Amino acid sequence: MPKIIAECCQNHNGDRRILQDMIWSAAEAGADFAKVQVIYADDLVYRERFEEGASENGTMKVIKRPYRPEYERLKQLEIERSDFQWFVAECTKAKIKPLTTVFTRGSVEALARLGWEDVKVASYDCASYPLLRDLKSRFRYLIVSTGATYDEEIEKAAQVLAGSSFSFLHCVTIYPTPLNQLHLARLEYLRRFTPSVGFSDHTLVERDGIKAASVALHLGADVVERHFTILPPEQTKDGPVSVNPDQLRTLCQLAHSAPEERASYVAEHIGDYREMLGVVRRQLSDAELLNRDYYRGRFATRRKDGTVVNNWEDGTLESPQ
Repeated sequence: MPKIIAECCQNHNGDRRILQDMIWSAAEAGADFAKVQVIYADDLVYRERFEEGASENGTMKVIKRPYRPEYERLKQLEIERSDFQWFVAECTKAKIKPLTTVFTRGSVEALARLGWEDVKVASYDCASYPLLRDLKSRFRYLIVSTGATYDEEIEKAAQVLAGSSFSFLHCVTIYPTPLNQLHLARLEYLRRFTPSVGFSDHTLVERDGIKAASVALHLGADVVERHFTILPPEQTKDGPVSVNPDQLRTLCQLAHSAPEERASYVAEHIGDYREMLGVVRRQLSDAELLNRDYYRGRFATRRKDGTVVNNWEDGTLESPQ
C-alpha cells in the first residue's frame, strides 16, 4: 500500500506547539509519516557568488540570496536540538512514523541515537555519496529525492545504496512546479534501480490542489511526499505548496484505496493528465539548474577550526591536527 509523507518542513515557524498540532493532525488525516527537517542556521555556508547573483543579457545565471538575511530567517525557524527527540516520542504517541531530512554529514550520528528508523535525503544530496554511505550504515530505510540530479548521478547513487532498503522519489525542483513540467513518466526510469519509487510534490495548491500527487498514485507511486500546513498558506514560506488537513485526508484515503478506486478518482476529478507525464529521459531545465547551483552545498558540516566539509566530500569531519 502506498505511503504518504506529511512534510511539516518549517511550517511550524519554530513553535513546538504548532509542530505538535501538525503531528496529530497528520496522524488523524491518515498520513503514514510526519517529517521535519534538521536545519540549523549555523550549518549555512557563506558563498560569495550568491550575495549579488549574476545575470547575462537579462537572463539570470546565479541566484541572488545573500547569506545574512537567510541566516537570520533560518535562525527564527529553528527548533531546539532536544525537540527532535521529543518529535520522535510525540509521533509514537500519535501512532504516526517519524521521519526527518538530514542535511549534513555531521548530524548523522547524533540523529541515529534518537530513535529514527527511516530518513529522507533531499534532492540536492542524491549525488552526495559519502552522506548516502553514512546514512546507509546507520538507518533502516532511506527515501531519496532525485530532483535536479543527472541520470548518471542517480545511477551511481543506486550503486552506493545497493544492499540497503531505499526508495527513489521523482521530484522537480521548481517551486512551485507547473503541471506541464512534472515529467511523471520518470517513475518508470527510477524503477530500474529500486522496486519502490515515488513522488515529491511541489505544485501550487491553490491552483492545482492534489492533482499531481493523485496521478502519481494512479501511476503506481509507492511513496508520495507532500508539504503540509495547519496555518493559512500566507503565514509560512512553504505555505503555497502545502496541503491543509482536509486535502491531506483526501490524499491519504486515495493512497489507501484499491487501484481501481484511484483510477476512478483520477477520471472523475482530473481527467486527461497527459501534460503531467512528460518524458522518461530529459534534460534539467534552466530553473532547476539555478536551484541546483544554490541549494547543493547550501549546508555543510563545520569543523571546530571553521573549515567546512561538504556532503559530497570524503574528508574527515574532525578539524585537521
